Amino acid sequence: MSDSIVVSELSKWFGPKVAVSEVTIGFGPGVTGLLGPNGAGKTTLMRVIAGLQKPSQGSVTIHGMDPRKDVSIYKDIALVPEDEAVYERLTALQFVELAAKLAKASDPRGRARAALDTVEMLGDADRRVGGFSKGMRQRTKVAAALVSDPDVLLLDEPLNGADPVQRAKLIDLFHELGDQGRTVVVSSHVLSEVERMAERVVAMVDGRLAAVGSVADIRGAMTDVPRQIFIEGKGMRQLASALMATEGVVGVHLERDRLRVAASDARAVSHALPKLALANSVSLSRVEPADESLESVFRYIVEGS
Repeated sequence: MSDSIVVSELSKWFGPKVAVSEVTIGFGPGVTGLLGPNGAGKTTLMRVIAGLQKPSQGSVTIHGMDPRKDVSIYKDIALVPEDEAVYERLTALQFVELAAKLAKASDPRGRARAALDTVEMLGDADRRVGGFSKGMRQRTKVAAALVSDPDVLLLDEPLNGADPVQRAKLIDLFHELGDQGRTVVVSSHVLSEVERMAERVVAMVDGRLAAVGSVADIRGAMTDVPRQIFIEGKGMRQLASALMATEGVVGVHLERDRLRVAASDARAVSHALPKLALANSVSLSRVEPADESLESVFRYIVEGS
């Protein structure tokens, strides 16, 4: 599928501070997770994509249009900012209805109630937003974003403050929106949640792209970082000695009743392991990769940048 959002050689600086540097990337239908430590440039990138900030150099287009020059594209975009962008004196219904009116949606009150129901906030529709918890405010802002039925959603830390049950429901909602063919870009610092939300990950460090792809693709491309493998069973000491002499093994550490193996060629080690176990009368109960998670991959990316 073609990309809905195209970012080309984009840089954004504020005086001497460079927030985003020479970023080129596209975002298409589905859910993409945007990752990075504080100050990595995630929020700035989202604000530039949404047209709220002007690029210092480079360009952004959404469906082929520049959001800074063609405001008609705004009807297709919704941004949920991380900061507290709410009118505290309004009720949740009034807040979301206002968003519907600004988007010139038909039946603003009905659309607002439907959007609040989607994020399970209809029961609090008549309460003032100023009295909401952080999680309730975030869900209200998500409802305000959905009320215009956007094709492109930019969600900056939308799960902040939500309880575990609501986090799970919001993640399911984002999956559903992506499955509908919408372009959903979700920024989050909670790596396990991004792993549940997005098949595609974009990692930023110091304003630059550090990695793009699925977790498996990114880990597979990191050929300079040995794979870590955990092996459990009986006879681990004998197996450790045998593994040290095996091609593709660069390190073996015995940790109680299991081994942690560092392998430059994980495939070769996995093929050799059954033969080594049989030859050394070793009983294996568990073999699994130790660093295939998003958290491990992201740690390697940050440490290596």
